[in-house]
Amino acid sequence: MLSAPEAPEPRGRYWPEPAPTRLKVWPAPFKVGKVGVLLVNLGTPDEPTAPAIRRYLREFLSDPRVIEIPKFVWWPILNGPILLARPKKLVHRYEGIWMEGGSPLLVYTERQAAGVRARLKARGLEVEVAVGMRYGKPSIRHAMMQLHNAGCEYILTLPLYPQYSSSTTATVIDEVTRVASHLRDQPAMRFVKRFHVDPLYINPLADKIGAHWAEHGKPQKLVMSFHGLPQRCTKLGDPYCRDSYETAAALAAKLGLADDEYLVTFQSRFGPAAWLQPYTEPTLENLAKSGVTRIDVVCPGFVADCLETLEEISIEVRETFMNAGGERFNYIECLNDDAPWLDALTDMVQRELSGWPIRPD
Repeated sequence: MLSAPEAPEPRGRYWPEPAPTRLKVWPAPFKVGKVGVLLVNLGTPDEPTAPAIRRYLREFLSDPRVIEIPKFVWWPILNGPILLARPKKLVHRYEGIWMEGGSPLLVYTERQAAGVRARLKARGLEVEVAVGMRYGKPSIRHAMMQLHNAGCEYILTLPLYPQYSSSTTATVIDEVTRVASHLRDQPAMRFVKRFHVDPLYINPLADKIGAHWAEHGKPQKLVMSFHGLPQRCTKLGDPYCRDSYETAAALAAKLGLADDEYLVTFQSRFGPAAWLQPYTEPTLENLAKSGVTRIDVVCPGFVADCLETLEEISIEVRETFMNAGGERFNYIECLNDDAPWLDALTDMVQRELSGWPIRPD
């Protein structure tokens, strides 16, 4: 397993190569380099404290792909009311979901990487697997350099976002290629753009929901809550909204649901601008007031549980629904480190590595 402490970013336009790649005797016999896989997720604070949350939010909300507002307008807002007040408000929310080993997002992403690594090894394939977070630690640069220093001349980047968006997948690609731009000896690179309707994703998710229903019974309505996005981004051509509805349709078809048995909503809106609708929390409140008393909620835009699922949905939205007259609210967890998902994720990785010279283990 690749592991090393984070180091400051090297100075200079091109970074020094690791010693093992510098030929001491030339010419030398050519040896095919290793194949590496980089699993990337959004990121998380290092700890549930205001300073750590502030560092994370500063990096996250400084990304122009995330906040498409001119810097001279956004900078005073970010460094004023947001970073001064919001971190303190989030401390108790992070404390409520924190796991041994860190935040759920990081813990489950690392378990996913370990599961893929072990399964590839069991299949007789020598593939290095590293985890990078777009914001926070371990950084994408850190993970890329681990793979590079391990001799990987081929790197597959798999952003763990089922649906594509400029503010998620695209910014991962930006950062991976930025790091590569500093390397003299660049690897061959591939990227997985989306897997929103891939049976390798839809099937294990549908099976998990089906298993939950076999034990607890079906609800009156299955709510599929996706992370929100400003409506302006969709109008400018971001395909995330379309991808989300395609995921919902594929999942509903696999579950055999009629159109009136499920509902698509969007959560986690931020700021005063209009975001994708219908919004999750007010929609569930209205459902309860209209007589819908039993619902299940699943978040198909996430493959690992995090603040937005475990706190926002399972605690805050649950409370809103129950206070409005609901009687049963079940949040169905993300795929996390479920064995069927790790099997499917490994299949996906192996498929995307097709044609590259993977050494036998």
